[in-house]
Amino acid sequence: MIASVHVSDVGPCTALSILGKPPKPGRVDGLRHADAALAAPLRGSVRPAPDLGRIGLVAFWDDAAALDRFLADDPVAARLADGWRVRLDPLRACGSWPGRSGDVATGRATPHDGPAAVLTLGRLRMSQAIRFVRTSARAERAVAHAPGLIWATGFGRAPFLATCSLWAATQALSTYVYGQRDPAHPGAITADATRPFHYRSAFIRFRPCDSPGHLEGRNPLAAGWMATPVRSVDAS
Repeated sequence: MIASVHVSDVGPCTALSILGKPPKPGRVDGLRHADAALAAPLRGSVRPAPDLGRIGLVAFWDDAAALDRFLADDPVAARLADGWRVRLDPLRACGSWPGRSGDVATGRATPHDGPAAVLTLGRLRMSQAIRFVRTSARAERAVAHAPGLIWATGFGRAPFLATCSLWAATQALSTYVYGQRDPAHPGAITADATRPFHYRSAFIRFRPCDSPGHLEGRNPLAAGWMATPVRSVDAS
């Protein structure tokens, strides 16, 4: 199994078209699962503001060849081609999500050198929406100041909610997720464990394998971005 994240500025009309007809298993060879959603900058606000023209696609594939075929032949891939994408090799996973392999490591200590990517994925319980928004806003404010953060964005098409973040190293990621320097994210984990926000959720850490393209002229994983981690977590 591999995963991919695609982010592209396509305009509201094309974004609506992709939301209405996202890639589906059975129609796309080798696709295990995919979610299309609007990108939403992580600003720590209790009123999320999605970008109506920026679309995100989070997909899980049988293997690299399946993703290659999608990129070469699928009309949705062609619509996303002017944006940025990243190919992801799973390192560690917890939780349940369609398309996720059961043989991915689950332990917190997963040795890895170099940048890391993280997907948080959830299907929101609408009864928990207010709790979730308030709790996640605090965690989003904290990530804006997290050492080692390269880039991050949210995705939303209720009940599907997700974040994608890129980190200079797994240690920086672990410090944000579990450390006590800023308790906002550990607090969110505790709140979810006490009373779950989602009826299905997963946290998956990856090794970025390929990162072509750009958003507004910048590639989030380009060498210059790696040298000076970005403090703003706006999707642009």
